[in-house]
Amino acid sequence: MYIAITFLIAFVALLLVFWGGKVLLKGNWLLGFVRGTVGLVLLAGALMIVLLALDVYSYRNLAQEHSVGTVSFERLDNQHFMVKFADEDGISQEFELYGDQWQLDARMLKWKGVLARWGIEPAYRLDRLSGRYLTLQDERNKERSVYSLSQSEHGVDVWSMLRDMDNRVPMVDAVYGSATFLPMQDGAVYEVRISHTGLLARPLNQQARSALNEWQ
Repeated sequence: MYIAITFLIAFVALLLVFWGGKVLLKGNWLLGFVRGTVGLVLLAGALMIVLLALDVYSYRNLAQEHSVGTVSFERLDNQHFMVKFADEDGISQEFELYGDQWQLDARMLKWKGVLARWGIEPAYRLDRLSGRYLTLQDERNKERSVYSLSQSEHGVDVWSMLRDMDNRVPMVDAVYGSATFLPMQDGAVYEVRISHTGLLARPLNQQARSALNEWQ
């Protein structure tokens, strides 16, 4: 579905390129300044639409709840962990997190109105991994850590644009989905799942279950 949306947007961009080029190349430059301005605006609009399409294409379709990856921990020092995140495609990344707890965030696009009635499911893109301390004093004074898991590669961020407009676009909402802060523990492994309501982390081994029991 998202591939189809991307191609539809790209088709609109091609039409704008065609019209913009036609205006720029047309003879009789008595009104050249106006034509040139209109042509450049159309070409700029086409470029913007292409960049928007590329950013939307980077999101994944969310038809039903499923796993987005696993998070495992190795203690390096007190309140200092090496974290390995393996996503659903099996691609692994390692990060150093400081603190007592961790959280994974995702950006979500939720369609409304006609698009929702057509059956277009929400989309998501993993956003960041962060650590935090239990005490306010540690949070204020000790080293903090947060890592981006994905960035817009083309300088256009559809999700941020929608948020800046206070989600006033009638067809889509841009929302955060966050897993609750959970304790970091040496050897602990968690699975992170996503649904229409956001992210949920579940312990996969005894170390993770023990950390949760001690924290609760």
